[in-house]
Amino acid sequence: MSKLANQPAPPSSDMDVDSAAAVEEKNPVRFSINVLELMREAQMQHGLRHGDYTRYRRYCTARLRRLYKSLKFLHGRGKYTRRNITESTVTDVRFLHVVFYTAERAWSHAMEKKTAGPNAPQRIYMLGRFRKAVKWAALFSQLCSIKGDSRTSLEAEAYASYMKGTLLFEQEKNIEAAMLNFKNTRTVYEELGKYGSIENQLLCRQRIEEVEPMIGFCSRKLGGSALQEHDLLDMEKEGPAYDLFKAKIEAVLSETRSQQAASMTEFNWLGRRFPITSAKTRVSILKAQQLEKDLNGAATEPIPADKKLAIFDKLFSAYHEARSCIRNDLASAGNAENIRDELNGLDKAVSAVLGLRTIERNQLLVTIAKSKFAKHWDEKNEKITKPEELVRLYDLLIQNTTDLTDLVSSGRDKNEEENAFVREYELKDLAFRAERCFYLAKSYSSVSKRAEAYALFSYAHSLADSALQELANSPHKVLQSNSNALTLQTLIQDLEALSFNCRSNSCIEHATGIMEDESAPERLSKGVSTISLGDDKRKDTKYLLDILGSYESALGEQSAKAPCRISQFPPPFQSVPCNPIVLDMAYNTIEFPNLENRMKKEKKGLLRRFWG
Repeated sequence: MSKLANQPAPPSSDMDVDSAAAVEEKNPVRFSINVLELMREAQMQHGLRHGDYTRYRRYCTARLRRLYKSLKFLHGRGKYTRRNITESTVTDVRFLHVVFYTAERAWSHAMEKKTAGPNAPQRIYMLGRFRKAVKWAALFSQLCSIKGDSRTSLEAEAYASYMKGTLLFEQEKNIEAAMLNFKNTRTVYEELGKYGSIENQLLCRQRIEEVEPMIGFCSRKLGGSALQEHDLLDMEKEGPAYDLFKAKIEAVLSETRSQQAASMTEFNWLGRRFPITSAKTRVSILKAQQLEKDLNGAATEPIPADKKLAIFDKLFSAYHEARSCIRNDLASAGNAENIRDELNGLDKAVSAVLGLRTIERNQLLVTIAKSKFAKHWDEKNEKITKPEELVRLYDLLIQNTTDLTDLVSSGRDKNEEENAFVREYELKDLAFRAERCFYLAKSYSSVSKRAEAYALFSYAHSLADSALQELANSPHKVLQSNSNALTLQTLIQDLEALSFNCRSNSCIEHATGIMEDESAPERLSKGVSTISLGDDKRKDTKYLLDILGSYESALGEQSAKAPCRISQFPPPFQSVPCNPIVLDMAYNTIEFPNLENRMKKEKKGLLRRFWG
């Protein structure tokens, strides 16, 4: 034992340190970052949900400041001393966040300049920001390949490829390399989207959908094929990726429309031909006509209502632009009567088509409102449409129809097509009035005004019958106002259904009103029988200050929303005794005694007696 005790101890601590270092070199610590989730969460929560790149850039700056301070990785006080982030520097995952947010800050700054519509000097600055974003994204990918796990490294590589593709896409110098980088990004996210949670798969799918149009744009640019307008319109979506090439798509669309407008010489409407001399007017009308085809063309797959409303907004913008060009031409036409007559006719035709599309849009809104009017509150927690909202929509339709018929019938010599058009929309106006009266009766019925509702239902029934009678005297043919108009048979079916609903609802209101009148005396007698002149037996509200001597809660039930009963405020009135009122009526009749003899007399001297 003594020999063992005297022997020197083996250097176990040094051996353990060396072995730990060797193990660490063989198996270094790998950081894990979900790059796509980190980027999407930062962007959506700090401005890019609404396309506010300035707010996101400021967030990245503030985030970097916090990271530098928490890591104590500051760049000196007073004089700036740059400290580079290298492989040996990255001992914490926050160093990788520093590089990532630096790239995001440069990218958001570039996108801020791009969305503002940069001029030549600002474009140079914007490209510099994109280059800086590519540089930091490449560093991020390099550090993640060394310090991160395999998934982090793959996501960082896709992020760097996207940044590089963005720069090349914006420079328009090497479209092939840009497309290759975008394809690399798509390939990575396609592989990553096959694994992980549902949220991660959805994020990867969204990222692929953002990159796909950019790849398609690059391939069409390289192939030199003619860009179809509907293909480019499908690319117009929302999000940071789509802001990159929104201006490019618009430029290509304008170029394509200009080429197609060269062959467009006149505008046809209701059997009349109006020549178009202005190139800007041709382009605007051609854009509107293409949007009309997109609105009515997809017969196999119905277009969703929200997408239709968005197309209507673009359609109105195109027709308003065409009217503006026509009126500018009118202002510069001078005294040339022929040119002014042609331009006035073209302006009238475009205004009529604009009014027609406005009626179609409001009819779409009515269809959406009716679908929600028939639902209940428990269906997908959607709020049902009130009848007053449908009344307002039908007011708009009646006003639009009146304006359109006044515009078309304002000419002196009308052809048969114009007369048929006016007649058609007069019938539709009568149908709209019947529908408006029906939903106005519904609004009165909802507040239990039975007499008013019954009268309105009866009037709506008479309006629907009048419209049916006038339609029966019209020729049975397709209404030729536009390619998507209702046929006469469809309009008759709608009016017959409205007439039936008016008749049934008027009967229901009549019966309900009679039942309420019959039960009114019974309710009155029951109410009178419960009246009592004695003490009210309802439970009085007790406050905490009144029940201090007993253990009773003043908070009320937990499920109830009543306030706490601590003290009544304002305090109740209390009876206060009044001061007595004294009426002294005997004072004026009392004769008081003479008290002069009791008054003290003033003594006078001798001189005062003589001289007073």
